[in-house]
Amino acid sequence: MDWLKKMIAQIRGLWGKWSLIQRVILGAIVLAVIGGVIALFSISSVPTMVPIIDVPIQDEAVRDRIITRVNEEGVRVEVTAAGVIQVADEPTARRLRSLLIREDLIPSNADPWAIFDQDRWTITDFERDVNFRRAQTRMVTDHIKALDEVDDANVTVVFPERTLFRSEQNPTTASVIITPKPGSDITANRKKIEGIQKLLRFAIEGLTDQNIVITDHAGNVLNDFENMAAVDRIDVIERESKHIQTLEAKYRAQVLAALQQTFSDDRVRDLNIKIDMDMSRRSIERERYSPIVLKPRTPGLPYDDSEMVESFTLAESVSDTTWRGTGYNPEGPAGVEGQTPPAFKDMSNLYGEMTQQTRVHNEVVNSEKSQEERSPQIDRVTVSVNIDGQWKWKRDEKKEPVIADDGSIVRDYIPVPPEQLRSAQLLVQDAVGYNAGRGDSVTVQNIPFDRTAQFKAEDTAYFRQKQFQTTLLIFLIGVVILLISFIVFRAISRELERRRRLAEDERARREQAIRESAIAQAEEEGVDVSISVEERARLELQENAANMAKEHPEDVAQLIRTWLLEE
Repeated sequence: MDWLKKMIAQIRGLWGKWSLIQRVILGAIVLAVIGGVIALFSISSVPTMVPIIDVPIQDEAVRDRIITRVNEEGVRVEVTAAGVIQVADEPTARRLRSLLIREDLIPSNADPWAIFDQDRWTITDFERDVNFRRAQTRMVTDHIKALDEVDDANVTVVFPERTLFRSEQNPTTASVIITPKPGSDITANRKKIEGIQKLLRFAIEGLTDQNIVITDHAGNVLNDFENMAAVDRIDVIERESKHIQTLEAKYRAQVLAALQQTFSDDRVRDLNIKIDMDMSRRSIERERYSPIVLKPRTPGLPYDDSEMVESFTLAESVSDTTWRGTGYNPEGPAGVEGQTPPAFKDMSNLYGEMTQQTRVHNEVVNSEKSQEERSPQIDRVTVSVNIDGQWKWKRDEKKEPVIADDGSIVRDYIPVPPEQLRSAQLLVQDAVGYNAGRGDSVTVQNIPFDRTAQFKAEDTAYFRQKQFQTTLLIFLIGVVILLISFIVFRAISRELERRRRLAEDERARREQAIRESAIAQAEEEGVDVSISVEERARLELQENAANMAKEHPEDVAQLIRTWLLEE
């Protein structure tokens, strides 16, 4: 710490001795050093970009296609001013190179060998060749391993010694063993295997498809495309069958929905559609001849005033030949067999005359040639539909269902009228595009469905409902009887209560009369009569009630009326 304090003191001493100009120069130097350090760190922090293809791509259309395909892989690219496409690191560049080679996106002006260039320092030509071949093999291996669906790859390339004569030259061969990642379909995807094969062909000079063997880790050959023709044919047949089944399901859903809306879902259940399709692709050439139009039709006229001729005579040649003679045919010197055919010997030495006329016309007509390619089309459509009739319960005069001897409900079947069947057939024909010329067939029948289980369930539900109704009716009758009994009991009880109350009132009235008579008699005789508190209260209550009846007769009448209604 002492030396640090001494150094700070010395710096302060020097700083105090320096002039203003020296201090400014020192500050500028410090700022320049700091700025240089910052610039150095900034430049070193910029990621180094690796080119996908070493050569610049000047064609904008080709460059845009490559950039679009790379962007689909989720990789960010940069394009230099010269047109070189760059990515962030070397593994990404190798993976994208394999992808571009597999999909034929490498431009024509790019050298395929440029992506495998590696500088090696050697001493002898033999070591240089060995190192070059090892670099080639390692680079190809790295490219195959860079594929997303390859877990590991082992590449072996045999480079034969060059001979003087080409006929004695052994071919370059390559064998590749790939280990796919779990869940990958690269072993069954022909396009991906062809991409690896194309990568090898581009990378190694003189290598052909016949000399490349690609196998999986189990030893199965993956690029034997000639023997895979049968498998490819099976795949094509499966796709064609799937397409036909999809078309049949589409037609079936449309027709079934239309019929079920008309006849209900329960009456239309069975609808079968069979479509026969010709999946081959054929080219047809046609040549048509038409008349020559001398004058086209005048627009606006109600009739056709055009003039046409079938043809024009371009050239005509007439030749007449007349021959007359004895028909003598010499046979050569005497004793020598002649060369006259046997058919003409019988006509020798005969007099004859021949007239021949030849006329040649060259006519010009309008001809039109057309060529069309017929895609897969429907050869025949067959449809069968079954529509059930209606079932109705048979009822008697009381509108009750008729019960058979076995305990089931008797039903009457009403078939579908023939007019409705014909209308339904026309509906189905129009829905599937019926064509009698190609042998289409549409059948609409009325066959009753087997509804035994349905009828059994309906009968069980009906009898259960009838049983419930009977039980409910008995219960209601019992409730009514109970209610009537209660009402009668209530009426009898009220009557007895009323009679008891009347008897009590009559008894009370008699007792009151006797009491009043006794009081009146005692008063006449001058006897002091003592009245109990209850009796006095009852007398006051009766007096108040009498006064109330005199003052408010309407209210008293309403009160009595209410009592009577309650009784």
